[in-house]
Amino acid sequence: MTDYALTLDEVCCPPALDLVSLALLPGEIIGIVGPSGAGKTTLLRVAAGLVAPERGTVRCDVAGYAPEAPVFPPALTAREVLAYYARFHTTGRARRALVHDALELAGLAPAADTRAAALGRADLHRLALAQAVLGGRRVLLLDETLSGLDPLARRDLCARVAHLAATGVAVLLAARDLGALERVGGRVLVLRGGRVVRAGPLVALLAERVLEVILDTPPPEPPPGFRITAAGIEAPLAGRTPEAALALCRAHRLAVRASRVRVKSLEEIVLDAHDTAPR
Repeated sequence: MTDYALTLDEVCCPPALDLVSLALLPGEIIGIVGPSGAGKTTLLRVAAGLVAPERGTVRCDVAGYAPEAPVFPPALTAREVLAYYARFHTTGRARRALVHDALELAGLAPAADTRAAALGRADLHRLALAQAVLGGRRVLLLDETLSGLDPLARRDLCARVAHLAATGVAVLLAARDLGALERVGGRVLVLRGGRVVRAGPLVALLAERVLEVILDTPPPEPPPGFRITAAGIEAPLAGRTPEAALALCRAHRLAVRASRVRVKSLEEIVLDAHDTAPR
């Protein structure tokens, strides 16, 4: 029997979540994406035990939760904030060791003695991550921890989350920043209206191909499976070759000037899942 770090089985929490199921293995990263109001934050809060579902079951190891907009006592330093939380884990020298380890894991050691009110956005995200990992949590629930950062800070935090996963920590991550998800890998779940409308390993999703066709004149109606673009038409290549797709264009008497095959971006995959999901 597989020993999951976190499972949600047909969890329903109206109006935000409707029959969501997932299973997260130790060392695995799952990214949760979707538009505002899709249910990402509610899903994390249910997993953290902060919100009780109306139905369904949740099983989770002891988890650390980093909210989207963390708030810390402004007069306390980052070290003092973590020392406060560390009181619930241990005492004395062991408490100081916990704080030291959390500061190092989150990359916050250089700003350890800076007051929370003076921390920049990236360091506030690091402090939220440090608070979540404090005490050696084996499940991390991160709400936009990798979003809204400058490229260097994003790269650093992505590397730290990936390192934690490599040590066996299970990570469930809600993210608007799709570039950050592409850095940390793992699986992706696309939410829309509280339901999972697309899911799969990131490497498989990013292997999906699209045929772009440039036309001399816009078509009155695209061939089946194609959609009109600014330069012509395009279609996913799931289950067919580029040659077969081009033959369909010729059968519809379209004047093809050029064509190319490209790989879908994660943004396209998310938008396509949103557009094609049942309403």
